[in-house]
Amino acid sequence: MANALEQISEAGVAVWLDDLSRERLKNNSLSKLIQEDSVVGVTTNPSIFSAAISKSDLYINDITKNSEKTVEEIITTLTTDDVRNACDLFAQTFKDSNGVDGRVSIEVDPRFARDTKSTIDQGKDLWRIISRPNLLIKVPATVEGLPAITELISQGISVNVTLIFSVNRYKQVLDAFTAGLEKRLASGKAITDIYSVASFFISRIDSEVDKQLPTDSELRGSIAIANAILAYDAYQTFENTQRWQKIASKGGNLQRPLWASTGVKDPSYDPTRYVMLLIAKNTVNTMPEATLDAVRKTGIFTGDTITTNVLKAKSSLAKLALSGIDLEKITEALEIDGVAKFEAAWLDLMDTINTVLGNSK
Repeated sequence: MANALEQISEAGVAVWLDDLSRERLKNNSLSKLIQEDSVVGVTTNPSIFSAAISKSDLYINDITKNSEKTVEEIITTLTTDDVRNACDLFAQTFKDSNGVDGRVSIEVDPRFARDTKSTIDQGKDLWRIISRPNLLIKVPATVEGLPAITELISQGISVNVTLIFSVNRYKQVLDAFTAGLEKRLASGKAITDIYSVASFFISRIDSEVDKQLPTDSELRGSIAIANAILAYDAYQTFENTQRWQKIASKGGNLQRPLWASTGVKDPSYDPTRYVMLLIAKNTVNTMPEATLDAVRKTGIFTGDTITTNVLKAKSSLAKLALSGIDLEKITEALEIDGVAKFEAAWLDLMDTINTVLGNSK
């Protein structure tokens, strides 16, 4: 009997792993997940790389070997090598899915989240250094990140837009992505090889909303899912617009919604809820390994759980507004906090490398 990972894959959800390390690449655990657990992609972020590099001896030789470089250059060498190797591991998946999956993401320096030009420049550099067609460059969905998305897409670079918390910002992301394709078409270039995902963060929303709700509220643990459902509804609405249909006729690939931060923060919640309650075709769910394991072992597949629950989602958000809780204010704060957390992880990573260099002298 098929397990839940196979079932959700068949329902149109791409299962990606939210983790990467040299350890995984060396011990074949990532290969095993590809072969046995329907994993067809990987996402990384500064926190993931900070944890991977600080906890493993596998990076020390490369750090000391490159000691004449700046810390930022060493970070680029370490992370791009891992991502390139992961891209190669997913090459067959990429081929079999006609370029849709088999994708590996790498994020621009989070200190550039409010700097459009630096984001564009580093996005182009990472694309050139890694030099793999199944790469995705991660760009934060800040106001300053939006024009960077347009520019990178227009230059033929596939993008993973990250740190999306609100439906309104997601609509701006869709617009920025489409504008990039339009700009590329206007310059007479093909768009068929450009792919993108929009990473919508889930669990952090419930963590913040639940703090403001009574302990017996029916809305606890439901708002993040409702928010994501309405994001998918916006995706479907956009897919049917004349603007998108025109792009599609030229071979455009619509940016897929990706559910990120899908590990539960509240241990009282079912660890599979941010996967099994967000099932719909043409979506991606990137999971920490603990969530992946939980879905394989205890996930209960009930079919599409998004398009059948749009009215319920709208009702939940209406009730939240009536309770006096401002979701837009919460999502704005979460974006600021998300950027700050990735910046902190990046600085920790720099400290780790400085420590290794100091100890090697």
